[in-house]
Amino acid sequence: MNVIVDADAAARAGWTPLDLTRAFLDGGARFLQLRAKSMGGAQFAETATAVVELAHSAGAVAIVNDRADIAVLAGADGVHVGQDDLTPSAVRAIVGDTAIVGLSTHTAEQVERASVEPISYLAIGPVFGTRTKATGYDAIGLERVRDAAARARAFGLPLVAIGGITLENVRSVSDAGAASVAVISDLLAGGAPESRVRAFLQALGAPS
Repeated sequence: MNVIVDADAAARAGWTPLDLTRAFLDGGARFLQLRAKSMGGAQFAETATAVVELAHSAGAVAIVNDRADIAVLAGADGVHVGQDDLTPSAVRAIVGDTAIVGLSTHTAEQVERASVEPISYLAIGPVFGTRTKATGYDAIGLERVRDAAARARAFGLPLVAIGGITLENVRSVSDAGAASVAVISDLLAGGAPESRVRAFLQALGAPS
């Protein structure tokens, strides 16, 4: 499960990125993704460094959204990029061959093009409607997840599904073939992110 520490969503819910990171880790999260669309570069780098330190001390992996340079400075395990960011090939030149590199896709054509990129995993979405992550694309639904999962397997890549995923629908996304899910908003539902992560992991059948 890709647990996303979204700085803007955290602020709206009354959390700092570091406190939210601690809560996620305490809930059992072991793959964290820091997203900070509106944060300045210096603050982003400082926050990323602290998040990575917390994650690594808990035996977890931490990657950074969009900014390969900040991922390197922070000692992160990798970077996740979108269609409008640096290409995965360019990212590899910055983060090296062993780092995790994830790529967001939204259409069948983008999935096909991703097959020749040096990525570690392929992300697809939004699966359902979402207000947290404005992609400019309509919800793709579970059938498209099934198709993307089959294509990703053919490429030898795991598929991560994102967008509107909740505790109520996460099992259906997993059953559609997603190797993992990435979640932002629903982890903040109810104001108890630690227990929410635990519930997601249980729903996905993760060992306790």
